[in-house]
Amino acid sequence: MTPSDAAPRPDEHDEHDEDARLAARLAAEAARLAHRMRAEGLETRHKTSVSDVVTAADHAAEDLVRDRLRAERPDDAILGEEHGTVAGSSGRTWLVDPVDGTYNFVSGLPWWCSAVALRDGEDLVLGAVHDPVADATYVGGPGLTPTRDGVPLEPLVDRALASTCAATYLHPPLHDTEVGAAWRRAVGGLATVRVLGSMSMDSLAVATGRVGVLFGHSVAPWDELPGAAIIRGVGGVTRHVEAGGVDWYVAGAPTAVAEVCAALRGEPRDR
Repeated sequence: MTPSDAAPRPDEHDEHDEDARLAARLAAEAARLAHRMRAEGLETRHKTSVSDVVTAADHAAEDLVRDRLRAERPDDAILGEEHGTVAGSSGRTWLVDPVDGTYNFVSGLPWWCSAVALRDGEDLVLGAVHDPVADATYVGGPGLTPTRDGVPLEPLVDRALASTCAATYLHPPLHDTEVGAAWRRAVGGLATVRVLGSMSMDSLAVATGRVGVLFGHSVAPWDELPGAAIIRGVGGVTRHVEAGGVDWYVAGAPTAVAEVCAALRGEPRDR
């Protein structure tokens, strides 16, 4: 019997429920802090490109989450997008994306959020995402029924690629590379596509049935895991596949995910 097959400890679900409540609270507080700071005015700094930006709100929101976790979960490690790693001794790691979709955030576009995930060793426990525009908090995981503001989400409906929409992205400099070729193979089988600019918000769209599948390359763990936990909790699947010399992350309805993975690898489509 492997550890993942073993029966849970009697207190494990209670512990994870407490973690879920904490994660939901922290994601909401981080997003509301960032929202207030944006309203007061922010300077923007570019990191690697015109679309890769950071603000004081990113740093302040991550500081809020880190400080609270160090007080309430002092033995756990923390990995944040802006400030790196805080070591821990428990084997558990919290991942923090204080503002996911910063370009949207600074530009006044509504598709951004704050997100938190918890991993126990290599096992994904839960994710929490707060959508500040809707003022809604989503939390859940593979063993925790995902909810929006405490109301359970409906199970995911399976969809084929040709009958659904994908949320994805490809930065223009990569269009004429092997990465771009893999991306074009995948979008060629879709009904339609959206490029929205926030992986965790895209994940909520998948988990709530508004989008059938999402995929992107070179995805950081703080971008992937909060939404991945919620998608898996409603019956979706998540996969990684190598194509065009990079790692692709694909998540959503099982059939659409399998078809995207095959297209990225350049496998023939079924006729």
